[in-house]
Amino acid sequence: MSAATTGLPGLRGTDHIGFTVPDLEEATDFFVNVIGCEAFYDLGPFSGDWLHTNLNVHPQTVMKRLKFFRCQFGPNFEIFEYQSPDQNRTQPKNSDVGGHHLAFYVDDMEKAVAYLKEKGVRILGEPILSKNASAGQTWVYFLSPWGMQMELVSYPDGKAYEKETNQRLWHPAFPDR
Repeated sequence: MSAATTGLPGLRGTDHIGFTVPDLEEATDFFVNVIGCEAFYDLGPFSGDWLHTNLNVHPQTVMKRLKFFRCQFGPNFEIFEYQSPDQNRTQPKNSDVGGHHLAFYVDDMEKAVAYLKEKGVRILGEPILSKNASAGQTWVYFLSPWGMQMELVSYPDGKAYEKETNQRLWHPAFPDR
């Protein structure tokens, strides 16, 4: 039985991914002018008890603003800028609980890395060719201006696991695959 018939009723896919940034204007500039996302609408500010009740944040939190972005194919992004008395402004590492990263699929890893370097983006190491089930994939991490971990990934000829099964992970370059 597939996950679609055993999981959340009516599940169609990931609509958006939300994350908090220290400065919405800086993040907007980065996502639009460096990554190439399209900015959509923004909302806010929001404050009051409903933030505590519905978002599990400190009762005195203010959501200064939120903004939605579309970055070609895949889920949208919703970014937030908050002000809160208990706010942790340190970016989590991948090894921390709640650690995360955003991965952007690119057609040409070499060109994408060169572009980010031209824009002054910090690249973490050199592109790595994956092994085992992910063989065929090249990836490299980079940091946003505020230190959030991000990744470039490319596997134009697929990944090794595809030889073992008819099932496929979703692929931005081949969404119907």
